[in-house]
Amino acid sequence: MDHRAVDQADRINARNSPVLQYCGGGVSPEMQAPKLLWVKENLQESWSMACRWMDLSDWLAYRATGDDTRSLCTTVCKWTYLGHAHMGQWRELDSRDMEACGWDEVFWEEIGLGDLVEGNRAKIGRSVAFPGHALGSGLTPTSAKELGLLPGTPVGTSLIDAHAGGVGVMESVPEAESKADLSDEEAICRRMVLVCGTSTCHMAVSKNKLFIPGVWGPFWSAMIPEYWLTEGGQSATGALLDYIVENHAAAPLLANHAASQSVSIFELLNKILLSMAHEQNIPFLSALSQDTHVLPDFHGNRSPVADPKSKGVICGLTLDTSEKYLALLYLATIQGIAYGTRHIVEHCNAHGHKIDTLLACGGLAKNSLYIQEHADIIGCPIILPRENESVLLGASVLGAVAAKKFSGIHDAMKSMNAAGKVVHPSSDPRVKKYHDAKYKIFRSLYEQQLSHRSTMAQALQ
Repeated sequence: MDHRAVDQADRINARNSPVLQYCGGGVSPEMQAPKLLWVKENLQESWSMACRWMDLSDWLAYRATGDDTRSLCTTVCKWTYLGHAHMGQWRELDSRDMEACGWDEVFWEEIGLGDLVEGNRAKIGRSVAFPGHALGSGLTPTSAKELGLLPGTPVGTSLIDAHAGGVGVMESVPEAESKADLSDEEAICRRMVLVCGTSTCHMAVSKNKLFIPGVWGPFWSAMIPEYWLTEGGQSATGALLDYIVENHAAAPLLANHAASQSVSIFELLNKILLSMAHEQNIPFLSALSQDTHVLPDFHGNRSPVADPKSKGVICGLTLDTSEKYLALLYLATIQGIAYGTRHIVEHCNAHGHKIDTLLACGGLAKNSLYIQEHADIIGCPIILPRENESVLLGASVLGAVAAKKFSGIHDAMKSMNAAGKVVHPSSDPRVKKYHDAKYKIFRSLYEQQLSHRSTMAQALQ
């Protein structure tokens, strides 16, 4: 969520380097090239002292094993590494350290970070490997002692946390939801995983590379080896719901009531909404928000308009400070987030994907109202995995592959993923009509914002 490097991202994107087509047409301030440029320009002493720059997950693997092999996931998704440079050279079954031939050194020099590729790219990675590749000789004696495990315990090349969630859930499809007329390869390419936490990542795979403006990727083998990854996202989802609730006048009273009932604040809000729908005798709960519309870009828009300068909008505020009104704002915010996901799904499908099934994991996936609103708004069934902690399950897949228990990531996923509940969209045509209308308003809020920006920019000339 660190957006300090917006200016650096703008300058990098203005150069129009060929590598940018593989991250949706331009780097995000959430990626490493603009962040590193920000550090170089603002923290020169730290910059001069650093001997390596690493993603957290690569650092943890290095700390555990002493092996500085980077993951195709981290380098491709965050560092502009071109993973497809390895296509045809290596197969996952041959997985071993691969010389990092996917760095575009001209790009790094052009953006003012040429010092990172000096010395055979030692500071950012000389070798890479598929996720789940066994690193070094496993846990070093020191790391094993610190973790209470045995020296030599296999450690797999890492995945970014959200991508581990994707590996932990993408094959969690019950028999009843499987499409008999599709091969396994075709079926997995029709799914999108929502890893729902502070922010939300939207991940889909394809056998062919699909260039989608404003959506990160295509990233080769960045999550599932030999599949291209498309990665959408919303920069603030759980964080936005927390913000809406915690900054409302009714928040302290709501927290006290939730504590007295031994439920979470969000469970209590869901109860309040059900009660309101009953009291007002409305046809379906979603209709409570008919006068309240939210554009959830409070921390910019990651996908699909890729505008880090976008701002949040709440339309329909009143002077009401009650718990019931807070519940309405909470509902409208959930819907705004779901409309954002619908926008991402529609945009991906318009550019070659055929997504018709969603899988959800993460903290927000445990909120029944959140998931039902997403199903109704997007019009797709949403499958929840049997294992609540899907990111941890994805990490265990890496360990299992590194320990040679499976031949590769996809085989391990098929064995270790398992489906739980399936949430279907409402069959009530009134619900669809309602959300289609609100979705039009949602899309117009951003268009209005662009118009307002232009008006003010002209006024300040």
